[in-house]
Amino acid sequence: MLRRFLPALLAVLLFVAAAPPALARTVLFIGNSFTFGANSAVHRYRPDRVSDLNGEGTGGVPALFKTFAEEAGLDWQVSLETSPGKELAWHLDNKRALIDRAWDAVVLQGYSTLDPRRPGDPARHVAAARKLAALFRARNPGVTVDLVATWSRADLTYRPGARWSGQPIERMGDDLAIATDRAVAEGRGLSATVAVGSAWNRAFRDGLADPYPYDGVAYGQINLWSWDQYHASAEGYYLAALMAFGTVTRLDPRLLEGRERAADDLGLEPRVASRLRALASDELRARGHIV
Repeated sequence: MLRRFLPALLAVLLFVAAAPPALARTVLFIGNSFTFGANSAVHRYRPDRVSDLNGEGTGGVPALFKTFAEEAGLDWQVSLETSPGKELAWHLDNKRALIDRAWDAVVLQGYSTLDPRRPGDPARHVAAARKLAALFRARNPGVTVDLVATWSRADLTYRPGARWSGQPIERMGDDLAIATDRAVAEGRGLSATVAVGSAWNRAFRDGLADPYPYDGVAYGQINLWSWDQYHASAEGYYLAALMAFGTVTRLDPRLLEGRERAADDLGLEPRVASRLRALASDELRARGHIV
């Protein structure tokens, strides 16, 4: 009798295994070159995994997020809307028709200095983030809207005449994190800080990354910046993606150990990739995003 029903039972099991999980979730990344991975292999990494709303064939940090999610057994539908050198307000003014829909999560990344005309001033940046959050909450009151705090730029720290010239390399990242944390603490639609700059600073303190790239990279360390000492290297974007993954999913990046393949795709040294995952885990735990 059992033998009679085995083919039908097998077909049902195969169908269930092939079906997508019932709790598929959506996430939208909004940003600029820091989100799409300029000056690195991350820019064109696996665009087939994500939906580029601008149709430009970009993978970027969102494609890394998608890879991490799949490796963790999560079904996230990942979309991105990016444009180089833009503030958050630009996306609201120019791309509203593309982004105004219901999402489960949104990650916002603005201009690297917060305000291109008044570096370090968070007023315009935060105001635009809150307007975007209100837009998304009108579509889905349960959406999480996380705001990225980016990294210190070496070109604005070590070169003369810039906003952070002559200050410790960590200062710019700390300033951006403080402004972002304050905006998130005040609520008004913002859920959490994606503390990428703080993770970079931890990499400097832990001796993983060379904090001064203008005299070559010290033996045994990595350069988190790209050739322009402004954008990130593949390692820098990889760390940014780990922080986004942990902040949005509340999962420890170390659970990817032994199964993570994006690092190999990008040519990262396995030891370095493992340390970056551990470092992201430490920063996420320090901020209460994971336990």
